[in-house]
Amino acid sequence: MASTMRPSPIDAFPTPTSSLQTETEKILLEHLPDPASTSTPTLNKNAHMQYLIRNLTQGFPTRYSSQDASQPWLMFWTLQAFSVLQVGLDPGTRKKAVDTIMAWQHPEGGFGGGPHQAAHLLPTYASVCALAIAGKPGEGGGWDQIDRKKMYKFFMSLKQPDGSFLVAHHSEVDVRGIYCLLVVATLLDILTPELVEGTAGFVASLQTYEGGFSSASQPYYAPPSASTPSSPPQLLQTPRPPLGEAHGGYTFCALASWVMLLPFLPSSTPTSTSTSAPSLNKNNLLRWLVQMQGTPVELGGFKGRTNKLVDGCYSWWVGGAFALLEAIGINPAAVPAAPSGKQDDDKNWADIDDSLMNRKALQEYILLAGQHPAGGLRDKPPKHADAYHTLSCLAGLSSAQHKVFPSTARRQQLLDAWKSTSDHDPHEEEPRKLAYLAALCYTEEEGTETIVGGTNNRVNATHPLFNLTVTHTEGMMAHFYGQEIPPRPRTAGKS
Repeated sequence: MASTMRPSPIDAFPTPTSSLQTETEKILLEHLPDPASTSTPTLNKNAHMQYLIRNLTQGFPTRYSSQDASQPWLMFWTLQAFSVLQVGLDPGTRKKAVDTIMAWQHPEGGFGGGPHQAAHLLPTYASVCALAIAGKPGEGGGWDQIDRKKMYKFFMSLKQPDGSFLVAHHSEVDVRGIYCLLVVATLLDILTPELVEGTAGFVASLQTYEGGFSSASQPYYAPPSASTPSSPPQLLQTPRPPLGEAHGGYTFCALASWVMLLPFLPSSTPTSTSTSAPSLNKNNLLRWLVQMQGTPVELGGFKGRTNKLVDGCYSWWVGGAFALLEAIGINPAAVPAAPSGKQDDDKNWADIDDSLMNRKALQEYILLAGQHPAGGLRDKPPKHADAYHTLSCLAGLSSAQHKVFPSTARRQQLLDAWKSTSDHDPHEEEPRKLAYLAALCYTEEEGTETIVGGTNNRVNATHPLFNLTVTHTEGMMAHFYGQEIPPRPRTAGKS
């Protein structure tokens, strides 16, 4: 089997990049199963669970000392990995987790990377999502101890004139921070037109010529006119060049941010010399996402940038992005399948969406190359497992096993059950409701699970926007929006 796989072409002028690509392909081929073997790839759930338990109960190894400002991430990666692996938390562990997380809340709003550390958008996301898993309403449950008013004030203090946000005071602009802010604001019901004014235009400006997204863009302003010299300069819609190349992590964050901003899009256009609403180049985005999946010799894993190596974490950052395409109007079923010279022998893999992403190949990369023999998951062999890649690979595996899409039927159910509240500004009530419906209408299409290696390898479905289970997402949002979640009926297909 390995002998039939064609390596990536090289020319007569090798570079460190091309040499590393060749070396990586050779290593990956060594992890292919013996063609004579009849065994199927196995997800070593017990080994991964023990790996996570050791980190949570005994503490992380010394090499994690550099992650002192990322303590909420270590917590979130661990707790959400348990959730994906279908492992619940006992009451004692939940209480310890909540008490630890709440020690990271900054007195002026938001969460820091550890006790007494400055508030920052990224650990704020990790802390709130970890609370969605381990916390609950009521005294000591963590949810009602989040200071949402100060959180909102902290968010607004980071807002920039071009619609972007600093990741922390005196720090840089980064679309990953914007994604983290929007997730938290959506989960906690503090997402307002005021907060996201201009943000959609900023996100759109990050799209590069390739179709993916960079981390930030350069704003340009028109000077005040001679007749109104005291007026503020006006942001120009163009040029707003993206800064840097398209990247898997930035692209996921930008795409997910765009989806969360859709209910606010009419009010998201900044004051400028142009009245056109911001938009994305969907065709370029789709092409870039598809091209990030590795070839057969790379076992179908995903890379994060053009001409870079495959990496297990992009199983989520790029592979997981495909589940968001329908939310922006790209229907996978309408994309014609690639022509094939022979009939597919395995009818279980005849799904039309495999013309976009090869779900089977992604699962094989994670199962064959992503698992470390001692437990945990990794970038690729021969690297060590780590907490970040463990969750990213498991989330990518989940996105490849399950087809989760925004269901119009589920949206209608949620709309029918919606109860308006009198404690919100009428101007904010409609977009608030739309944000709630858009976030919770995601449903798994019944009968479309595609699990390499058999049902024992099944993991829980992951919400495409938040990287939480749908259950945890619904629980937290129902509490903060004051809504009752209607029962989720099982349907035979899309609706």
